[in-house]
Amino acid sequence: MNATWSFDASLAPFAAHSSQSRGRRHIEPGPGSRSEYQRDRDRIIHSTAFRRLEYKTQVFLNHEGDLFRTRLTHSIEVAQIGRTLARSLRLNEDLVEATALAHDLGHTPFGHVGQDVLNDCMKDFGGFEHNLQSLRVVDHLEEHYGAFDGLNLTFETREGILKHCSLNNARQLGELGQRFIDRSQPSLEAQLTNLADEIAYNNHDIDDGLRSGLLTMKQMEEVELFARLRRQVEQQYPGLAGRRALYETIRLMITAMTADLVETSAQRILDANPQTIDDVRAGPPLIRFSDTMRAETTALKRFLYANLYRHFQVNRMRVKASRIVRELFQAFLDDPVLLPNDYQVEGDPIKQARKIADYIAGMTDRYAIREHRRIFSLDHF
Repeated sequence: MNATWSFDASLAPFAAHSSQSRGRRHIEPGPGSRSEYQRDRDRIIHSTAFRRLEYKTQVFLNHEGDLFRTRLTHSIEVAQIGRTLARSLRLNEDLVEATALAHDLGHTPFGHVGQDVLNDCMKDFGGFEHNLQSLRVVDHLEEHYGAFDGLNLTFETREGILKHCSLNNARQLGELGQRFIDRSQPSLEAQLTNLADEIAYNNHDIDDGLRSGLLTMKQMEEVELFARLRRQVEQQYPGLAGRRALYETIRLMITAMTADLVETSAQRILDANPQTIDDVRAGPPLIRFSDTMRAETTALKRFLYANLYRHFQVNRMRVKASRIVRELFQAFLDDPVLLPNDYQVEGDPIKQARKIADYIAGMTDRYAIREHRRIFSLDHF
């Protein structure tokens, strides 16, 4: 039996079949006993950028506690949820896993504040988008192979990584950016990974928020979805308290969100009746929550934004992180000789600024802190 065919045999006809991939930027021999998307996943796991995610902030700085999520553990949780969803809908699990593991490779240190500050610093040099930076990492910045820069991933994995993109940047990406121009859709696997990401961070940020003490159970019961499932846990396990009760509640929340997404998406797929992945690309978005669940997840996100992401203790970290990123960028822009030789560019301010953004985006939290101290602290001579 042909190995590639066997990987695709159980998939729906409208799924992304590895045997029908649009291919890689650089032609390579086949992946042997693996599918094309399994090869992508393996290259991502072995990449330098993937290892760096262990020390990049999700919400809390890595040194603030050993059990808080990092970009690495978040990516693993997205991959786990995504594979479960893909299996239920007969989509390509390997493609979902590869996309999930790669989606944050270009994220800056210090979470979203790092991205926002770096984008502001780059406003005169083309801006900074972390999804586009993730694509830049896998297309150009990783240095593992003799024949090409980057990881040479398939079109479909690269498509899933690029969740958002400005029109100006899309026009420079050729085939990959075309869907942002003509408003067509990516594969169902890409659509699904985007919502698996949302399910993961909505739920693990509750856990981390409560573990940190920045949220309380009483506060969480203001959220209808959480309160309803919390009552269900109390009915099933009278007297259960502490972390076990919390974990049971979060488990039920993930189950409720994934079940709703599968049921709603399956019906939308049935109604749209796509026969191929090209039909998917030409139609409306098909992977989504029901209107009721969408309203509940939106309420949860608003609660977390107001009570966790903008908590005064998190804001203190944001201010410090903002200062570190901004001052590093300006120092390197003023004196590029402070950069490692590989990041110095002569005679082209725009390319130099982009290399600075590459350097800073590739930093872990603790490396950025140490680099700032080395440059600005009088104790480092």
